[in-house]
Amino acid sequence: QDFAFVASHDLQEPLRKIQAFGDRLRSKHGEALGPEGVDYLERMQRAAHRMHVLINDLLTFSRVTSKGQPFVTTDLGQIAREVLSDLEVRVEQTGARVEVDDLPTLDADPLQMRQLLQNLIGNALKFHRDGEPPHVKVSGSLLAGGGPPRARIVVADNGIGFDMKYLDRIFTPFQRLHGRQEYEGTGMGLAVCRRIVERHGGTLTAESAPGEGARFLVTLPVRQTQGESTS
Repeated sequence: QDFAFVASHDLQEPLRKIQAFGDRLRSKHGEALGPEGVDYLERMQRAAHRMHVLINDLLTFSRVTSKGQPFVTTDLGQIAREVLSDLEVRVEQTGARVEVDDLPTLDADPLQMRQLLQNLIGNALKFHRDGEPPHVKVSGSLLAGGGPPRARIVVADNGIGFDMKYLDRIFTPFQRLHGRQEYEGTGMGLAVCRRIVERHGGTLTAESAPGEGARFLVTLPVRQTQGESTS
């Protein structure tokens, strides 16, 4: 929580000043700077924007456990419909087809479930193959076997995939398999997803191969009978 406070206040304020004075410099002295000076200014502002996004992502990661909401009965199907509404523009831009099967209802933090599905579906839309529209399928089931009931959520796509030797790396904060020039992002999305799932006492893993798409598998308890996990 101390870090979250510093990140949201002390670190953000200098960035806001850099961006604000950069805008003022461009509007009042753009002609005097010349093309080369404007290019330098734009690079500086883009770097400041990347840092702003990075701090926000780090803040989100740090707050998964400290700022999480109580677990309540949560309809993942409704959450998925809300996420698709949020992603409507990106779906149209990429020509994607997104299918959502029946998803279970379970005890969870609704806002974090929304963030989880938004990150996983958003990644499936982002990492698509050139010349081939994304096809994303979100499915759910209840797992058989002894013990407390558990639900499995699978987000599968037909995208670029990845080598399984990088499985641990993709869930590590700030780790990226591709450069910024290829795909936007800070490398925090999947790390946030795993922390959310672990807070709920579940697991998150993936199956993939280069050029063959990916399947992200979320396993969650249906009932939180002993309080939330803080792992």
